[in-house]
Amino acid sequence: MAAPKKYPDELRARAVRLYRESDPKPTIRRLAEQLNVHHEAMRNWIRQAEADAGERHDRPAIEMAEENRRTSR
Repeated sequence: MAAPKKYPDELRARAVRLYRESDPKPTIRRLAEQLNVHHEAMRNWIRQAEADAGERHDRPAIEMAEENRRTSR
């Protein structure tokens, strides 16, 4: 069973959107402080969003990770 989420999905989506749409890019730490979330959580959200968009290749996209979980059972 997965651990309960500390932050709502809406906050996560908003934080990632604010970061990605900002020009110039704010520091993750500063934006996380403004949104009252831990900076490492936000850094992970941004990395995952980049992987999902095909911009990163060092971690699997959500769909791939879910498929891997399903097939490994």
